[in-house]
Amino acid sequence: MRGRPEYDKPTDRMERSDWWGVVLETPDPSRLGHFYADLLDWKIATDTEQWVTVGPDEGVAYLGFQFSPDYVPPVWPAENREQQMMMHLDFEVVDLDEAVEDAVELGAVVHPHQPQESVRVLIDPDGHPLCRFT
Repeated sequence: MRGRPEYDKPTDRMERSDWWGVVLETPDPSRLGHFYADLLDWKIATDTEQWVTVGPDEGVAYLGFQFSPDYVPPVWPAENREQQMMMHLDFEVVDLDEAVEDAVELGAVVHPHQPQESVRVLIDPDGHPLCRFT
């Protein structure tokens, strides 16, 4: 990608300059960040009142959680004149039932609408849809 460095040899991830991530808005970045850190078995990298990031031990990807006092949870499936879902997170798993049970224990809710047999749509503690799939 233009504007990003190319690395010829393995480079320590903390010395890299090509990090990328997905950021979700939330009224409580710490709570949602800890939910996803526990869900994915990732580490908290940054934890402030305004901003939390979580990431795996390897690679340069992260999830960010940005404070938004006026956050409105999306409605899924979409309903006319309601806040629309702009994105959702997908996570592949080996054991769908176990993965869903884990997510629920951490605070997710199974959505009543399930469009596919091999996918479970859940709602995270702030209302963002997320999918576990095989």
